[in-house]
Amino acid sequence: MKFNYKQIILLVALFGDIAIAGCDKEDEVTPVEPEPQENPVVVDSTKKDTVDYSLKKAQKYYLNNSFPYYYWYDDMDSTVKSFKLTDFKEIYSFFEATLYPRDRWSWMADGDYFAQSETGEYEGTWGASLRQQIEYYDDYDIRVAYVFPGSPFAQKGVKRGWILTEVAGRPVMETVRDGSFYTEYYKSPQTFTFAEDDGTTHTFTAELANVETKSAIKTTVFQPSDFPGLSEPVGYFNYLTFNAGMLDDINDAMVYLKTAGIHKLILDLRYNGGGDSRASQLLIDYLAPLSANGKVYIHRSHNKHHTDEDVIGYVSRMEGSLDLDALYVIGGDGTASASEVVINGLRPFLDVTLVGDTTYGKPNGMYVFMYPGTPTDMARYNADDYSTLKYAFLPICFFNKNGVGDMIPEDGFIPDNYRPDDLRHDFGVEEDLIKACLTKIATGVFPDLPPARQSVATRAGANDRYVLPVKRSPFYGLTIEPFPGQE
Repeated sequence: MKFNYKQIILLVALFGDIAIAGCDKEDEVTPVEPEPQENPVVVDSTKKDTVDYSLKKAQKYYLNNSFPYYYWYDDMDSTVKSFKLTDFKEIYSFFEATLYPRDRWSWMADGDYFAQSETGEYEGTWGASLRQQIEYYDDYDIRVAYVFPGSPFAQKGVKRGWILTEVAGRPVMETVRDGSFYTEYYKSPQTFTFAEDDGTTHTFTAELANVETKSAIKTTVFQPSDFPGLSEPVGYFNYLTFNAGMLDDINDAMVYLKTAGIHKLILDLRYNGGGDSRASQLLIDYLAPLSANGKVYIHRSHNKHHTDEDVIGYVSRMEGSLDLDALYVIGGDGTASASEVVINGLRPFLDVTLVGDTTYGKPNGMYVFMYPGTPTDMARYNADDYSTLKYAFLPICFFNKNGVGDMIPEDGFIPDNYRPDDLRHDFGVEEDLIKACLTKIATGVFPDLPPARQSVATRAGANDRYVLPVKRSPFYGLTIEPFPGQE
């Protein structure tokens, strides 16, 4: 690969409750020497013990160190220079005010929140993702999308497709209607009742726990004996998050698939909200065909003040790379950023078929600016000690194109074959999106959509009162890079 990496963090999509994947210690972070600014913001140090002083120090750090890298710096510079810093009572409103109206991706976090993302040590999760199938299926039941092994729910036997029917002895739709669902759901210990589609119910009490996971949910090979009309083995890799601390999850999966002799792969990215570009580079190097070796798969471009930091990424196949003649990608609104980079990067070289729903639309990425960012602080961060970290700023700093100049659409990639997520089946030949890919491989055509079935929960009449609000993390749909030149 052609990038130098020193700090890249794990980023994951959250839908309902997701246990975030743990990550190992990242590479050491080299402290960034900010470029001298013509008119740097200064702070009156005689008031250093005041709240205003602390806020202004953080504002100064952002304006002098981070903001010049912002992709829309020239569009926002005059506006930001007109700010009176004392008009902002906290850092979040200030940060939001510096953003270009078109920017729906930049974000910031407090030290505790960001530290959890870096260390992978998340407190209090059930280790499962919950979703509804409202679009197309008209199904308002709250179903399990996936469960992490070893999590509290996994230990109770919870599986994909199970319906959450009661929380604390109350019908779950009552808590959705009165707005108390998340309050009740995150109480610990808590009693839950789940139902299977055949009517079997499971009631248990569990406690929230910390969960460390793998970045791959499932890797398998479908044999001709598994599916009618299939004439060759077809690989399946359900990849949840691009995590640099878990590159062996990719390596192990590719060894397994290579050994099986597959030439067609179903890459399931429906819940993969992006992450670490080292992981996306590795996956591309495994999947790109021999004819793509050494060719450009990505251009990263900055604002006009940092064009010397633009980056070109190349395909670098390795021993063990697959020899694919077709790639089927399962995607949807949970498919973002690094996932879209993989789709976009491979399209010029490989027959890529997108199955599912329209992807998120994330054509850009950001650098991480940690505050405070002195060499002493950075040394602590490198040792996984974030005790002094107050804020992490993540402004959009570059846009991506593939090797032929195509950008990821901001409205997302439209699928070649639309199909809604099938939460009623586990990840196998009966799950509709997987079945659709296998049917296309076996017969040359996609099957019809399955019939829609209204959920039991809302047969009395569905409306917005039954829609579970999605709690999406700011980590969703992000790609993060180290500062250019960090060796």
